[in-house]
Amino acid sequence: MAAPKLTLYYDIVSPFAWIAFKILRDSRTFSKCDITYVPVLLGGILKATGNTPPIRIKNKDKWINQERIRWARFFSIPIAETSPEGFPPNTVTVQRALTAISQQSPNKLIPATEAVWRDFWVKGDGKATQPEVFVPIFEKILGSSQTKAIMEAANGPEIKTLLGANTQQALDSGAFGLPWFECTNSRGEKEGFWGIDHLGQVVEFLGLDRSLDPGFRAVL
Repeated sequence: MAAPKLTLYYDIVSPFAWIAFKILRDSRTFSKCDITYVPVLLGGILKATGNTPPIRIKNKDKWINQERIRWARFFSIPIAETSPEGFPPNTVTVQRALTAISQQSPNKLIPATEAVWRDFWVKGDGKATQPEVFVPIFEKILGSSQTKAIMEAANGPEIKTLLGANTQQALDSGAFGLPWFECTNSRGEKEGFWGIDHLGQVVEFLGLDRSLDPGFRAVL
């Protein structure tokens, strides 16, 4: 039978996408799953679906801050106790850069994504999504010449169009927020799932072994 497949659509701005990313990367439950990581624009998804950003909803803004810390603790994932200064930032530039990396140096997408996320959601650097911070991060991973090429591509029409297409792809699969999981099980059946609190359903649908990770005891 074919290995189960999962696509994670993500934006650096989302703390729950960071938690999802780390679980998919580190949990033995997903070790036999074929996973693809796709940068998108959360703002574009929210606008297209008429979804109000949680931070603008009374009481929910406080609740999501507590919720992200709870889920991070369940799965032993590092995360800042307070949101980065200036949250939420505009992430168009960094998402375009990550999209360019996915095309020019796809084997570097995961380490580059994690490095920026660590600065933003672990160290709490509110400027981590800005070029003056993330470009030096990329240079450590890609080298200066490759990073320069990435940034040139990120400012070009092809990458801008591709990021828009990635975002539309997430929307077409049913996304209205992040993290969004697009899943195909070993029988070829496809379904979409939203949010960390539905990760248990992702595991069940894909036929994975939740007993391999004690964090899943908190996930119904």
